[in-house]
Order: sequence, then structure tokens, then C-alpha cells
Amino acid sequence: MKHLLTLSVLAGSTCLGLAAMTGSAAAAGPTCDGGPIQIGAVSTVTGVVDFSDAPKAAAAVFDQLNAAGGINGCKVEYTIADDKGDPQVAAQSARDLIDNKGVVVMAGAASLLDCAVNAATYDRSGVLAVQGVGVDALCFNAPSVSPVNVGPFTLTTAMLDYATKELKDEKLCAFFLILGGTQEAYTGAIRAWEQQNGQQIHLMDLTLPAQGDLTPYVIKARDAGCDAVLTNQVEPGVVQWVNTADAQKVEGIDWLFLAPGYTEGVAKALAASKQPIYVGTEWEPYTEASSPANADWIATMDKAGLAKTAFSQGGYLAAKVVSDVIAGIDGPVTREAVTAALKAGKPMKYDIAGSAYVFGDAPKHASMQATKVMQLQDGNWTVKTPDWFVLPAAN
Repeated sequence: MKHLLTLSVLAGSTCLGLAAMTGSAAAAGPTCDGGPIQIGAVSTVTGVVDFSDAPKAAAAVFDQLNAAGGINGCKVEYTIADDKGDPQVAAQSARDLIDNKGVVVMAGAASLLDCAVNAATYDRSGVLAVQGVGVDALCFNAPSVSPVNVGPFTLTTAMLDYATKELKDEKLCAFFLILGGTQEAYTGAIRAWEQQNGQQIHLMDLTLPAQGDLTPYVIKARDAGCDAVLTNQVEPGVVQWVNTADAQKVEGIDWLFLAPGYTEGVAKALAASKQPIYVGTEWEPYTEASSPANADWIATMDKAGLAKTAFSQGGYLAAKVVSDVIAGIDGPVTREAVTAALKAGKPMKYDIAGSAYVFGDAPKHASMQATKVMQLQDGNWTVKTPDWFVLPAAN
């Protein structure tokens, strides 16, 4: 009798164990009993610039996920808040998303000032921001924000490194337009290049104007004997700089620009110039339509009827990162769960980017350390680095 009782208890325990295992297996993955997963972005959509390509691309990723049934059945509700380039509006938008919408994470934003205005708020609220396009210096120097783009400061170091190693330039010069608190970030980027290469910048000028005649600066570069000149101007400034060099009949200088110079508008405007023009990209070059690395991004943009731009690559990638992080959560998708998963620091590799993306638990974030370099030739962007040009690891 005692033997039969023991067998009965063991059998019951086994059934309970199997039931528990079955229940556990059924519960594996993210759950969302409270309704759709709330995700937000504070972006500059109207005002002095329009960065909306990034959050629109993120929205397209989430929409297509929802159409396919969601993330383990969980739908995403994505809210884009326009900060209008206004610090007060940016602050109010972040608070609304955090307090009223109850977002679990920020994703896909591109803003003139979101990081500078809201990074501390995100940190206090336990909300992390996977920025689609990090613009200001604090995007790369805050514990609560980790962009999926290389950014202007790391790209400055990378382009100087490329000029040194691949173009064999010796006298490198840099002219910077300083906005907000970017001076320290740009000078830090120069120091990083100097340390990596054991060289000193030949000339650095921090007085580049937002508007006005660039002739004195081009002449200064020529008279200083610069082999290569890097500037951080956006599209109109890039065109003006090269046109000024042509007007002054300057020769023998490699002109280096950052990602904002990589546009079809620049290519068209400078089609007749014979100046050696190089730009760094932040992801797989968006003009390379046949690249397998761009295939899913292109398909996603085409399906949504969106423009295929470098900014849209950033929004797309940020949404992919966040979707994959949420897919790896077992149990309720809460702000705390998403934050913990991002802070765990798992490297995430995507073909569209040259570095593995890592958020991690750190005081600042700049995991993207690779670029491709394009040269403008006869009005067309051509790839100079079929393989990614990767910065050496910092000492």
C-alpha cells in the first residue's frame, strides 16, 4: 500500500512538472496583457529642419510587424512627437510620452535637441532612447541614449583616419561650424585621431560661419599647405565650399565631409567639379540599391511608400533593434524589462551597419565605429571602401 502511494505521489508530481513545463513553454516570449506596447520618439519634424524620415521609417517597421501579427502577438503603438526645434516643446513632448502614453522605450528619433533637452529626463524616468539619428553631442554622452548611427564626432575621427591611411595625406586640416555644446566633442574627435595615428592636426579652425563667404577659409587652407581638409558642413555648405575652391582654382587638396554631405543634391550640384570629394556614410550607402545589405530596408520603405534616404536607414535600424530586444523578453513587456534588456549589452549585428550595436550600462554610448567612404566622380557617388572602414579600438 505504501509502495502504491509513493508511485501515485511520484506520478502526480511528474504530471505537475510536465504541466508546469508546458505552461512555462507557452508563456515564453514577450506578453502584453495591458494592451499594445507603447513606444515613442521626440523628433524635429517641422521648424528649421525636417528629420521626419527617421521616425517615419521606424513607424513603417512597426506597422509591418503589426500587420504580421505583432511581436509574439503583441502589437506596437508608436507615437511621433514633433519638437518643432523648440526646447520647451521637446521637454513637454517627452513628459507626455513618458507620463501619459506610458512608453516603455524611445526609438527612431532624429532631433536637433531631443538629447540635449531630454537625456536627463529619460535617465530619471528609467526610459532608454535608441536614437535613429544622434545629432547633438549629448546623444553620444548620456547613459540614457544610444544612437544607431556613427554620428558626426566619431565620423570626424574616421574620415581623418581614412585620409591618413588610405589617401596618404600628411598635413590634415579641419574647419568646424560650432553649434551649441559641440566644440568639446569635435576637439575630442581630433584628439582621438591624433592619439591613434601619433600625429598632430596641421590646422584646426573653429570659426566656420553658418552663412557667409567661405573664400577666406578656403584660402587659409591653401596657404597652410593642407593635404586634406575636413569640414562638418551640411549640404548647402558642402556645395559652397567646393564651388569656392573651384573659383579660387585650388588644387591638390582632398576635401573630406561628413554624412550630411552624402546627398543626391550635392552630387548633382557638383557634377562638373574635378575636386577630390570624399564623404563618410553612417550605414551601408543608401544609393547602393543593389546591395544585399540594403535589401530589407528598401523593401520596407517601398512597401510603406517612403523615401529611401540615409535618415530613413537610421529610423529603420532603431526600430529593428528595439523590436529584436522586445522579442527576447520572457514575460510582460514593461519599461523596466526593456531597460534591463538594453542595459544587458548584448551585441546586435545587422548587415546595414558596419559595427555591432550595443546599448549596455555605461555613462555614454558610441558603439558604431565603422563607415564606408564615397567619392564623388562625374556627378555620381562611388564606393571607395567595399569593406567597412573600421576605427581601431581605443586604448
